[in-house]
Amino acid sequence: MSFMHKMPFELLVGLRYTRAGKRSGRNSFISFISAISMAGIGLGVAALIIVLSVYNGFQKEVTARMLSVLGHIEIYQMGGPMPDWHATARNAFANPEVKGAAPFVELQALLAHGGDVLRPAVVRGILPEEEGKVSEVPQQVKQGSLADLRPGAFNIVLGVELAKALEVKVGGKVAMALAEGGMAGGAPAMRTFTVVGIFEVGHNDFDSSLAYVHLEDGQRLLNLPGPFGLRLRVADVQEAPRVAFELKQTMGGDLLIRDWSKLNTNWFAAVQTQKRMMFIILTLIIAVAAFNLVATLVMTVTDKQADIAILRTLGASPGSIMKIFMVQGALVGVIGTALGIAGGVLIALNVGVIVPAIETLLGMKFLAKDIYFISAVPSDLRWPDVAAIGATAVGLAFVATLYPSWWAARVKPAEALRYE
Repeated sequence: MSFMHKMPFELLVGLRYTRAGKRSGRNSFISFISAISMAGIGLGVAALIIVLSVYNGFQKEVTARMLSVLGHIEIYQMGGPMPDWHATARNAFANPEVKGAAPFVELQALLAHGGDVLRPAVVRGILPEEEGKVSEVPQQVKQGSLADLRPGAFNIVLGVELAKALEVKVGGKVAMALAEGGMAGGAPAMRTFTVVGIFEVGHNDFDSSLAYVHLEDGQRLLNLPGPFGLRLRVADVQEAPRVAFELKQTMGGDLLIRDWSKLNTNWFAAVQTQKRMMFIILTLIIAVAAFNLVATLVMTVTDKQADIAILRTLGASPGSIMKIFMVQGALVGVIGTALGIAGGVLIALNVGVIVPAIETLLGMKFLAKDIYFISAVPSDLRWPDVAAIGATAVGLAFVATLYPSWWAARVKPAEALRYE
């Protein structure tokens, strides 16, 4: 009780006005509209937290799967192949952030098995014993082994979706046709390969269009004396742009050095743009709910004019009257935001359980593997996003209280009591 006495009277009166009134249907209706505004703010906050968490999870998951196949940094020899890739690798290892290096070639090809159906594919020539230093492909081979890629054997490892499309299994044969000239002196190069492995990244683009051969076989197909370049793995993937910049400054030779963020610039830019637009759209939902408080507070001011007049005659200043109604509106915003954050965080942390249950119930998949990069809905809750959403919602609710509170402060006691 002593604590209540120590509270500012503006806060006490504002809290009293926030509670549902029992004296009339009008008070109950005002409280109902206030509850609707609170629920609207909560739903908007929860929706924004969930959607941004899914966007973050989607970006994180796709990036992780991409980087399990791609190098963190790629180094190319300008104007031709890189015959002495070992020397380039030693120069790269002079940077302590570089933890692995492996050579590669890459070519565009058409693959066929049996029938007349041709499937386009990116065929990457690698050294199996070095590949594990820069990617996770050796661990992603589900059937067969990457070690079965031997020079001169013309073996191939296919992505799981590519193998399904070609209707081929381990031990089967695929025909490869290259658009580039090479072995046949300008005519399309043709070669039959034996499938010795099938890998699964979990990223549909790679699973449906990527294949691996031995580095020497790839060089022979393209008639090259050495690999295209090197792929590097660094200690911290987020530091790859900085490391790439340092390598440009320290490594000699005519080299092109690109980090992973430059390899998929359009995709990352598109995701960021979509995330910003979704934040703006869902913030408008919160804004609509917050500005319902304007109607609620205007009705409250109209209903409480006699109370305002009495408080003014007892010595309350216009500023105090303003604070009373600002407390009422801000409290609705804070409670609605708190409920929204609690619900949004709870759902965002359990998306991996909730979404499969809904998919099972409805008998459908939200993310089809043949359309989207991944087939499961991911979630990555980030507390800075939660803080920004909460601050935005409370800020909009506070702004919505300004006009009704200012109007309440202008009520003239004599006129308000004339008809009471």
